[in-house]
Amino acid sequence: MNALTIRLTTLLTIVLATALFRLVPHWPNFTPVAALALFGAATFDRKWLGLVAPFGAMLLSDAILGFHGSMGAVYISFGLTWLIGALALRRPTAGRVAGAALASSTLFFLITNFAVWYGSTFYPQTLAGLMGCYAAGLAFYDGQSFFLNGVLGDLFFSGALFGGYYLLQQRFTILRPARA
Repeated sequence: MNALTIRLTTLLTIVLATALFRLVPHWPNFTPVAALALFGAATFDRKWLGLVAPFGAMLLSDAILGFHGSMGAVYISFGLTWLIGALALRRPTAGRVAGAALASSTLFFLITNFAVWYGSTFYPQTLAGLMGCYAAGLAFYDGQSFFLNGVLGDLFFSGALFGGYYLLQQRFTILRPARA
């Protein structure tokens, strides 16, 4: 097996294994979704595969968990998070990964809550209604904040993916990308 094949197989295994975390009990919104998009964008040599592999893993887990009405907003957020990773994480550092994770949490919150508000009969279709929807999205439910859980999940899984892969690259140099 050549170095590129070993690297690709390792990355695909990491992405698929991480996506399985969505299937185990977890806090609401504490998932590896954004981290998968960031990691895929930053690590795959074939950038398209860094988007397709996490999207495929998400679709498989969504097929098990069940589809819902705001899936479009979730997948748009996921694609834009991948774009953040492709642009900001060409040379990942701990600070850049943390910044990209925070940006993706905020982006996900804004897009998915906009989707909840848009066309809703629960919220007035006004700026005040949109702000009310965002405020409700920030609120704590049953002692938990969906937004805070999302931020913590994005930071945790991004740290685990990027940090773990960095450690693997230190131990197995064949996993290091060939940079020009």
